[in-house]
Amino acid sequence: MATPSASSSSSSSNIMLAIFEKKTTSVELYRPLRNYIAFNYSEREAQNLEDDLQTLKQYRADLERSPDPTPSARRDLLQNYFKALCLVETRFPISPDKDHVNTVTFTWFDAFKPKQKAAQQNIHLEKAAVLFNLGAVYSQIGLTYDRATVDGRRLASHAFIAAAGAFAYLRDNAATKAAIGGGATVDVGVECAGMLERLMLAQAQESVFENTIAKGSTPGVCAKISRQVGLYYEEALAALNVAPLNQHFDKGWISHVQLKAVLFYAEACYRYSLELHEKEEIAEEIARLRSAVSAITESKKSAKGAPAQLLDAISKLEVNINRNLERAMKENDRVYLMRVPSPSSLPPLPAFSMVKSMAMSEVLDASKEKMFASLVPDSSAKALSRYTEMVDDVIRTQAEKLQQASELTRVRLKEMDLPDSILALEGNFTLPTELKEDVEAVQISGGPAGLEAELQQLRDLRRVNQEMLVQIEELLQKEAREDAQFRGQFGTRWTRPQSSTLTKNLQDRLNRFAANLKQAAESDGRIERSVREHSALMSILDRRPIESALPSLARPIMSLDANEDAVVGALKQSLRQLETLGAQRAGLEDMLKEMKRKDDILPKLMTSTGSYEDLFRKEISKYDRISEDIAHNIEAQEQLLLQIQAQNDDFSAIFNLEDYKASREKCYKQIQAAIAKFREIKENINEGLKFYVTLQDAITNVKQQCSDFVMTRNIQCREMTEDVQRQMAGLNFQDNKNAGAYNNYPSVGHQNQRSNSQQQADPRPQAPYYQPPEQSTMPGYGPPPPAYSSPQVPSPYHVPPTSVPYPHPQAQQQQSHASHEYGQPAYPGWRGPYYNAHAQQPGSHPRPPYTIPAPYPPPHQSGYYKQQ
Repeated sequence: MATPSASSSSSSSNIMLAIFEKKTTSVELYRPLRNYIAFNYSEREAQNLEDDLQTLKQYRADLERSPDPTPSARRDLLQNYFKALCLVETRFPISPDKDHVNTVTFTWFDAFKPKQKAAQQNIHLEKAAVLFNLGAVYSQIGLTYDRATVDGRRLASHAFIAAAGAFAYLRDNAATKAAIGGGATVDVGVECAGMLERLMLAQAQESVFENTIAKGSTPGVCAKISRQVGLYYEEALAALNVAPLNQHFDKGWISHVQLKAVLFYAEACYRYSLELHEKEEIAEEIARLRSAVSAITESKKSAKGAPAQLLDAISKLEVNINRNLERAMKENDRVYLMRVPSPSSLPPLPAFSMVKSMAMSEVLDASKEKMFASLVPDSSAKALSRYTEMVDDVIRTQAEKLQQASELTRVRLKEMDLPDSILALEGNFTLPTELKEDVEAVQISGGPAGLEAELQQLRDLRRVNQEMLVQIEELLQKEAREDAQFRGQFGTRWTRPQSSTLTKNLQDRLNRFAANLKQAAESDGRIERSVREHSALMSILDRRPIESALPSLARPIMSLDANEDAVVGALKQSLRQLETLGAQRAGLEDMLKEMKRKDDILPKLMTSTGSYEDLFRKEISKYDRISEDIAHNIEAQEQLLLQIQAQNDDFSAIFNLEDYKASREKCYKQIQAAIAKFREIKENINEGLKFYVTLQDAITNVKQQCSDFVMTRNIQCREMTEDVQRQMAGLNFQDNKNAGAYNNYPSVGHQNQRSNSQQQADPRPQAPYYQPPEQSTMPGYGPPPPAYSSPQVPSPYHVPPTSVPYPHPQAQQQQSHASHEYGQPAYPGWRGPYYNAHAQQPGSHPRPPYTIPAPYPPPHQSGYYKQQ
């Protein structure tokens, strides 16, 4: 039932109580739980949890054996087993239900009435019994310390505090559940658990009182601590005197608690009277001592069965009280002559508690245990999902508040033109991001200063095209002169067509190329004039950095009170505070996310035996502190923005901020206009470069055709010269086939298609004759071959509406109807009036001398190279 412990302390009762453990019978847990896992989960899962099942089995077996000789080892066993039971409770329903674990029955005997027992198919009885035994073991540990030493009394006090915590946890969390159905014994009931908690607190406070006496504390302090000891014993005695405990404990228990309550009440009166004597409050001293004597006298009448040590302690205290009472009464009769109040009229003695029950929720927390972790019932999974949604809602709400606060700050500062105006005052100018990117793109492409180099490219390309035209013209003129010379020499015998007849279409094409170049030169001139006319406007784009072109915010010339620096300093300080608040918001949002990342509630859900909602409220409350910090941050920002608004009004008035903004906007517009004009000119130059490169390809193609034509004419000239000379020498050649070669003169652009027999009969080299695909071969010299008809050349430059040198697009199509064989337009979408260049095969002609950079997409306002 209880174990007494004696001490040599002269100021103590020298005896305390410890609780015996409850006894139990053997229970088989391994096989029923394993069968449940295999049936409801899988055999493989049961195999995986074999170690956990064996551990649980070992815990129960150790619990069933006699108490371990070392109470600390017994304590650890009880704590580990209780945490294991919490894990079992949430995963294995133990009850008589056929779908539950229904073959396990827990049997426990009453600790104070060993003949009484309780048996339940309910894990709550098992948990309640384990908690009772844990409190009992803690009480036994408290008696193992030597309370004759300071450390011994301190350690004993801690052990009794832990015992009180175990009994309080039993009362609050397990006693009611174990009593469902009326199957539990009295010792694990709510009343007994509460009584044992007060008893353990009384013994813990008593140990503190013993140390207080040993340290020589003042009588007033000793009286307060002693009185609290008596109050704890009185609370325990009150519980023992009512049902169901009044019939459950023997008289020795009740006498012990009763005498302890009287002893420490009398001790408090004695210590308090010493303090009253020092203050010469003799009347109250006498009243307090009489009250103590009265209480001791009454207690002795019902002290049957009390330990002898306790009776000796009361007797010694009674002697001291009577001695001081007699002294005080004599002094009052001789000196003070004060009226002594009745004890019932005195106020209660002051009390001060030095102990409280240990919070066992952390000691017995099973959420960090790994046993049976892989078994997650559906109820826990659903509860986890619901909790996650609650947390997400909290974080989403707070994150939206933070984002709204940051956006409000950005908008308000933008309206006040901050911090740009402060930076402008310090010379740190900034351009709008989009405008700055446009300027950087212009500068990367060479800027206005690089336009002259691109204009020189236009001139060089135009010169190359002009030189090629001159070379072609000279080549054709040379052939025509040679043809005329032979015609004059041989007269009517020279029967082939004149060069001018064959090259008429070719000459027309060359003339149109020349016209294109002339028109392009005029467009080049317009571009050059535009560059000269707008060089002043575009020169701002060559400023590096571009911010140096912006106007500056200057201080006022005259100051009335010279407070400019103070105004600026206050505004800058407020902006720094606003920035600090912004950084705090970012940190608060990160804290929310980090808290959610670490928030692992599943183990707690798996060990929770109460309402999930209570657990949710407790866990969600962790986020309340951050939510409060967010609310304070937003409120502080509102106040600070109002302050900045007022400071900015003063700043604007002093530094004439409106005029500065107007000049700055004017500069922005100038930069934008310069960028637009630069892009327009750049696009026109790019159009010109593309035109010249395309035209060069077309002229190169025509040049090749002219070279082929001249070569063919030269070969024919040699053959005809030989024939005419033989005729003039009297030679008679009747080769109709050879005569047919002159009468059916091959058109330029098509090879002569002689038969194999003709080639064998005439071993002389044959000229590469040409024939257009649109015409069949006709006898004689016929009209000029279309192969030299002019290919359509794209319009070189855009021309203002007042002078449109190009034919209408319909006329262009009519002119070029027979010339589609020359390939695709110069560039997509172009339908020029002069040529369509042949599609060039790779390597068929040399590459153009220039490449065409195009850093900008074509703007809609291009003024030169676009067709009207």
